[in-house]
Amino acid sequence: MASRAASAAAADNDPADNGTVAIAWPRETRPPETLGERLRPYRAVLASRARSQRAYRTSFALDLGSSALVGLVELAEVWVLFSNVTALGGMRFNQILLVFGLADLAFSLADLSFGHLDTLPDFLRAGTLDAFYLRPQPILLQLITSDVSLRRLARAAVGAAALGIGLVTAGVTWDARTAVLLPLALVSGYATFAALYVWAAGLQFFLLDGAEMTNAFVYGGRYAATQPASVWSRPLKLVFGFFFPMAFTAYLPTVTLLGLPAPDWLPAWLGWCTPAAAAWSWLMGLLCWRWGLRHYQGGGG
Repeated sequence: MASRAASAAAADNDPADNGTVAIAWPRETRPPETLGERLRPYRAVLASRARSQRAYRTSFALDLGSSALVGLVELAEVWVLFSNVTALGGMRFNQILLVFGLADLAFSLADLSFGHLDTLPDFLRAGTLDAFYLRPQPILLQLITSDVSLRRLARAAVGAAALGIGLVTAGVTWDARTAVLLPLALVSGYATFAALYVWAAGLQFFLLDGAEMTNAFVYGGRYAATQPASVWSRPLKLVFGFFFPMAFTAYLPTVTLLGLPAPDWLPAWLGWCTPAAAAWSWLMGLLCWRWGLRHYQGGGG
C-alpha cells in the first residue's frame, strides 16, 4: 500500500502527466582557448624573470658587459687565426665573418631562450623536478620558460655585428635568392642549436654528472659551426656535418651565398637543406627527451 501511494504521488508531481512541458536549458559552454590564452602563463613567467634581471641595473650591466666580452674574445680568436694566413679552407677573413656571424648569432639566441636547460641535472639531483609534474603544462615547456638569460643579448649583438660586416665586405650578391636563403639559414640555425639543448637535456636522465659530455657536442658544436668545414677530417664531417648538423647552421649557407667551391661530402646545394637539418635535430632531441622522461622514476622524496 505504501509503495502504491508513493507511486501515485510521484505521478501527480510528474510534469508530463500534469500537461506541462519541462524545458531543458542549455548548459553554458566555454569557447575553446586560443593560442594566446594557452601561452599566457608562459609569457607571465618569462616577463617576471626579465623584470627580476633588470631590477638591479648595475649587476645587469656587468652581466651584459661580460657576455659581450666573451663574444669579442671568440671573434678575436678568429681574427688572430686569419691574421697569419691569407685563406683557410678556401675562405678569406671577410668570408669567415659570415660563417662566424651566422653561427654566433643563432647560437646566442638559442642560448638565451634554451640555455638554462643545462640546469636540469640540478633539478634531478635535488629531486625538485617532481614539482613540475604538479602543474597542468608540459614539463619541457615549463623548463624552457622557467628562465631567460637577457645577458646573452650582448653576445648576440657581437654575432649580428660580425654578420653585418661580413655581408658588406664579402661580396654578397643581393637578389631574391639571398633574401630567402639568409633568413632561412638564421632561423634554421637557431632551431638547430635549440634542439641540441633539448637533446642534451634528455640525455641527462641517464648520465650521472654528465654535463661535460653533453657540452662536448653543444658548445663544441657551436665552436665547430664557426669554422670552415672544408678543413674537417672525414670523421668530423660525419659527426658535426650530419649527425650533429653544425655545418648546416652557417658554413653551407655561406658557401651557397658566395658561390664558393664546396668540399667533399658537403656539396653547396646542401645550403638550402638547413630546415631539414633543424627538423632532424628536433626529432632526435624530442626522442631523447621523451625517452629520458619515461626513464625518470622521481626524486624519491
